[in-house]
Amino acid sequence: MQNSKLNKLALKAGVFYIVGQLFIRGITFLTTPVYTRLLSKAQYGEIRVYESWLLIMVPVMSLCLWRSVDRAKYDMGERYNEYVSSVQSLSYLSILSFFGVSLIFRTPLQKFWGMTDMMFFMAFLYVFGYTSILFMQRREKQMMRYKASIFITTVTIVPATLFSIALIYWGRVEGRLDELVELRVWGFYVPQVVGGLIVAVLLWAQGRKFIQKKYWKYALSYSLPLIPEALSIQIMNQADKIMIQFLVGYEYTGIFALGTTISFIIWIVEDSVWNAFLPWMYEKISQGEAGDIEKPWTVLMHGFGMMSWFLVALAPEIVAVLGSREYHMAVFLIAPMVTGTLLRFYSYIYTAIQNYHKKTAYVAAGTIVTMVINVILNYVCILRFGYMAAAYTTAASYFILLVMQGYLEKKVTGRRVIALKKSTVISAAYFGLNLVTMLLFEVQWYARYAAVLAAAVLAVKWMLPQFLRVVRDFKGGN
Repeated sequence: MQNSKLNKLALKAGVFYIVGQLFIRGITFLTTPVYTRLLSKAQYGEIRVYESWLLIMVPVMSLCLWRSVDRAKYDMGERYNEYVSSVQSLSYLSILSFFGVSLIFRTPLQKFWGMTDMMFFMAFLYVFGYTSILFMQRREKQMMRYKASIFITTVTIVPATLFSIALIYWGRVEGRLDELVELRVWGFYVPQVVGGLIVAVLLWAQGRKFIQKKYWKYALSYSLPLIPEALSIQIMNQADKIMIQFLVGYEYTGIFALGTTISFIIWIVEDSVWNAFLPWMYEKISQGEAGDIEKPWTVLMHGFGMMSWFLVALAPEIVAVLGSREYHMAVFLIAPMVTGTLLRFYSYIYTAIQNYHKKTAYVAAGTIVTMVINVILNYVCILRFGYMAAAYTTAASYFILLVMQGYLEKKVTGRRVIALKKSTVISAAYFGLNLVTMLLFEVQWYARYAAVLAAAVLAVKWMLPQFLRVVRDFKGGN
């Protein structure tokens, strides 16, 4: 009965969370054709590089303390809200300290980051606001609740998207073409900053703990080792665009960024499903029932593998919709990019299990090594083969990350929930399939569509029974 209740709660919360996240994050994806047509390739590339810097700044300046919220649920019990409130305060103190130091070195930092004065200050305001949203999302996810998280994200992202598009359009009408990047920053980030600060107040009001040393000690011991890991992951995710900007230029960064946006399609679904899957998986491990994890996880691996293939097969049409003819070369980036996103998803299972057992230092070590390999490969291959090489080096790096984290999981926990051999075989199969699929770009469109239709029929015939079986298991509590 306890298993049945847990599974049904996880299924209900997971479905609503996934649907909500798909809607919210899908807005960002659906507005890409608008941005690529209102902005030049260089301006679009500049905006995406700015986003890359923000994604690197958040985990470092907040000390990754929001990552501890996942595990703290099992140690804090009824003091969970107190914990979140207090640790949020520590994150804010850290961000303030980073801001103070950055003010001292403001001129060289702005030059290196490629930011104007307004973009510089907005970046720090965003780090404050987004950190609170991360705390709230992590808490609600672990409690298998979805309403508050979806509501807050919706009332920040939707206005931000609409406001930013309106400002860019106004800027074009008024002839302020050189100010379009700043107008987009104003429109997109101000609503998120305001929403994040409101969330911060709510978390403090619910927890009513601003300073608690024992909570801070717990959070620091868990999260500090994760800073290099989070930073390394973000460097792997963002370094390609930043390095292309420095080595080649913003225009090529724009083409590469469009390819990244298409890989974002599968990432949106992957990340939503993972955030719904993780609380259930942690509950299973805490109850000594880790053996129940393999079956649904294997279904997810194949499901997303096939989804990646369909994105590659339809890459010409997707690029045509999201960008103009100027972005056509992005077609040849899709296969390695969506495969890299897929392999990153496969590695989640191994890092999550290490995090559950509080072996965060091992997670960081494996990720740092992979990040260094990725940066070196990016630098060498971009200079030697051009900007497109970065997509392939990043995909190869995520395969290395998968193998390394799978090895470390067994080493530090003494067991393996998902066989590493199974993961590597499935990864290699979809990697090879996606690359070979690019040959379909040379045939007539109707032949490619016929192949897609045939694959869809086979995929439904093979996967649907497995998916329905997993759903039945959840409903039955098995």
